[in-house]
Amino acid sequence: MYNKLNERIISNLKNIVGENNVIVEAGKIIDYSHDEFSLSEISRMPEAVIKPLNSFEISEIMKLATKEKIPVVARGGATGLCGGCVPLYGGIVISLEKMNRIIEIDEKNLMTTVEAGVSLKEFYSALEDRKLFFPPHPGEESATIGGVISTNAGGARAVKYGTIRNFLRGIEVVCADGKIIKPGGKLIKDSTGYSLLHLFAGSEGTLGIVTQATLSVLPEPEDSMTLLVPYETVNDALNTAPFILKLPARPLAIEFIGKRVISIAENYCGTSWPSVKGEFFLMIMLDGTRLEIEKHCEKIAEICLSSGACDVFVADSREKQKKILHVRSLVYEALKSSTIEILDVTLPPDQMASHIAFVEELSHKHNVWLPTYGHAGDGNLHTHIMKTTIDGRPIEKWKEIYKKIRDEIILDGIRRGGKISGEHGIGMVKKEYLEMCLGQDYVGILKKIKKTLDPLFILNPGKIFDPDLDGNNAVPGAEG
Repeated sequence: MYNKLNERIISNLKNIVGENNVIVEAGKIIDYSHDEFSLSEISRMPEAVIKPLNSFEISEIMKLATKEKIPVVARGGATGLCGGCVPLYGGIVISLEKMNRIIEIDEKNLMTTVEAGVSLKEFYSALEDRKLFFPPHPGEESATIGGVISTNAGGARAVKYGTIRNFLRGIEVVCADGKIIKPGGKLIKDSTGYSLLHLFAGSEGTLGIVTQATLSVLPEPEDSMTLLVPYETVNDALNTAPFILKLPARPLAIEFIGKRVISIAENYCGTSWPSVKGEFFLMIMLDGTRLEIEKHCEKIAEICLSSGACDVFVADSREKQKKILHVRSLVYEALKSSTIEILDVTLPPDQMASHIAFVEELSHKHNVWLPTYGHAGDGNLHTHIMKTTIDGRPIEKWKEIYKKIRDEIILDGIRRGGKISGEHGIGMVKKEYLEMCLGQDYVGILKKIKKTLDPLFILNPGKIFDPDLDGNNAVPGAEG
């Protein structure tokens, strides 16, 4: 189905982007063979890495790739956890790292226009200088705008503000055949035809390459505060969340996490979590005016204490809040060396406690540590399947039980009305569960959309589902 790059094609690529922006040396392209998924087994080497400077160059690359039937994978910060930017079939990796301009910050319309390679860190910093605020915060700030759009990333602040899709107003997209389209714009309302804007968001680079985005922003909140609330049981912690969500003022975030996981993260980053008693914590973040926040904090503290909380710790300074968030943000990195995979099942919020109880039973049944934490306010859970026993001893034959544990956790989530991903996406590693989760008819429609926009299946093939839309065009011998 796919052809290999040859000297002629490579020469044509150099003519498009310049010789210095085409990399073919094995020692230099190895970093483009993987993302942050913990198992190196999914890595695949590209045949070439291309670093275009603008959308026109990407358009010309796609025209050439279509003509020659070469697979193309777009890559941002490579912070994904599902193999979403791994070049499964070799071919070309288009790295957007040089397309990193903040084109405009439009304070009149509260809109920004940026290229896809802008990192979240750069974006947040530029907005902070203008006293503006972009609420979505997926966690890893080296992620790029194009990447977070491609996965419809969420993060902790989704409880109040929603995911990236809620702030996406317009995009520039290079299609598989090289055409450049611009769904949306600087608009709040738009009912003009089908919403391709929201179709591309979350499509993981399988329908087109996002090269530019217009995003809405907000005025910077006057103040913020974080409550750290310890509990003895995870049930007490999770059962508190619905009462908090019923309050007139919605919190920015409601996170939950266990003490053992936090202790590991503390040791990893060298930063101390506030010393409070309890085995599980709710981390509740609020923003607004100081007067509003103080009023809401009092009410939330009352609810928490009446629901079994041991105490309520208030981080009222930015320094204290950043310290807490820093430890929480590094949990994945702290656990990564012993992690086989991190899941991100999303559930109706009232099913979280029962799903976690199921995971706990599974943990004891197989004597595998399965730490689970996540977003108590929106039902998105992160379970690590570890290479260690409950008491921390290495498991030598973890491959024998990994798949079974993974299947059971995901199936339990689906049975409870959940989905297999709330924010990480499907990529390579979750596609086997897609039909089980969505149903054959639903997936059939997704495949028809894919085939309409990318008939040769050259855009990020092997992600979300395999390139076998008609059952007769799969790549022989390729691993899914």
